[in-house]
Amino acid sequence: MGKKVTETTEELVQPILDDMNLELVDTEFVKEGKNWFLRVYIDKEGGVDIEECGKVSEALSEKLDEAEPVKDPYYLEVSSPGVERPLKKEQDFIDHTGENVYVKVYKAIDGEKEFEGKLRSVENGIVNLEVKVKTRTKNVEIPFDQIAKAHLAVTFN
Repeated sequence: MGKKVTETTEELVQPILDDMNLELVDTEFVKEGKNWFLRVYIDKEGGVDIEECGKVSEALSEKLDEAEPVKDPYYLEVSSPGVERPLKKEQDFIDHTGENVYVKVYKAIDGEKEFEGKLRSVENGIVNLEVKVKTRTKNVEIPFDQIAKAHLAVTFN
């Protein structure tokens, strides 16, 4: 199929998002049951609304019909990443400094592979988290290239 579906979709959607001052958060092409879903997550300061998602979906749908990166039937979904927004790029971490995040790593750090805590800083490829362990807090330094998965974490007080 040449280039990956997600890469082609990102190239097609970026100019649409640039025109609307929206940000591309993530794209995924996944099979659920018998159906394929091409999902595009977009956002902006203050969040996106259903109308913006609809406009992007219409414009992207036309471009996908022309480019045909997918031969099989699929569903296109354009939506907001929601409250547990994924953090993919280093800039995503910088933009969300001070917020609570969940981070899963490839190789254990201090015997742990999953961390949840307040994002303190991102410097020189190191993500610094303040993690609560029982009654005390500790800082955990996570090399950016060791992060397998990360997203904003919702906390309830």
